[in-house]
Amino acid sequence: MALAVLAAGCGRQDAPPATDARPEVPVATVPGAPPDSPTLAAIKRRGRLNCGVHQGLVGFAYTDNRGQWRGFDVDFCRATAAAILGDGDAVRFVPLSAAERFSALNDGRIDVLWRNSSWTMTRDAGEGLVFAGINYYDGQGFLVRRSLNLNSATELTGARVCVQSGSTSQANAVDYFRSRGIEYRPVVFDTEDAARDAYNREDCDAFSADISALAAARTVLTSPNEHVILSDVASKEPLGPVVRAGDERWASTVRWTLNALMLAEELGVARAEADDLAKTSTDPRVRRLLGAEGDFGPMLGLSRTWAKDAIAAVGNYGEIFERNLGSQSALDLERGLNAQWNARPAGLIYGLPIR
Repeated sequence: MALAVLAAGCGRQDAPPATDARPEVPVATVPGAPPDSPTLAAIKRRGRLNCGVHQGLVGFAYTDNRGQWRGFDVDFCRATAAAILGDGDAVRFVPLSAAERFSALNDGRIDVLWRNSSWTMTRDAGEGLVFAGINYYDGQGFLVRRSLNLNSATELTGARVCVQSGSTSQANAVDYFRSRGIEYRPVVFDTEDAARDAYNREDCDAFSADISALAAARTVLTSPNEHVILSDVASKEPLGPVVRAGDERWASTVRWTLNALMLAEELGVARAEADDLAKTSTDPRVRRLLGAEGDFGPMLGLSRTWAKDAIAAVGNYGEIFERNLGSQSALDLERGLNAQWNARPAGLIYGLPIR
């Protein structure tokens, strides 16, 4: 880390690897720019992003039958790598359990964590972590068997509820039932997979986790159609990328890569059209996004085409959602809160302006 800081202070001598031939404007040429990022310098030096992901969650992060990483969070890892290195495949995926995800980040084993992690005050203010944005608005729910004929989680009096230990799901379940004066029996497991498997064996009556995780879990149960996610939403779970504290420039890089993908959907910039629009669009917002105008990439220590490279690698936010979680996926989740702010019905996805 000390060497990286020294290199940054000496005019960015840590040049990108030979494979990254994209022109770059040194940060020092951008008036008022803060010092360069040691994390960004290390990524450029090694020519690869180390990205922490879930060990295996359908829709978010999993390996296909060819051993290739796929998923919603995986695509954001690839977009980040493309923004920095011009190559969405320049990523080393590091599968992490819930218990080890934050220590892996603080120990420097990964550069960024894209792993369905909820932004909470304890994590933000008490554990020295920095959340760089929200890429998925979720909430905790309950998965039960249709044969129980339940309409609400408030009917789970005396029920056995499987949850993962040390997770927000465990704490939320306690809050949900306690606030309603409902007695229940928590059945706690070290991992979400273990909790799901116990539910599948009928060792508990309900499985509680993020609704997106429940939708993924249902696809791998013995008889998926025999299970239903109740309409109750027990919590707010804003999920997003996490970085170490102390590297403000790196947090900005991750934050603006996420926002660029959101803004691309809003402005109608799709993966297949990004290159052409960079040459032909007369919309100043699109031209700034795609690097045809302004020096917004160099403000982050990236090339002018950083956002276009990210979009070209994985598509805009809407394309990423539909491919992994929406109508083109096994989960077939509706956009809901994750629709654009100006959609009908409106959601919470709001790309910050690049100007």
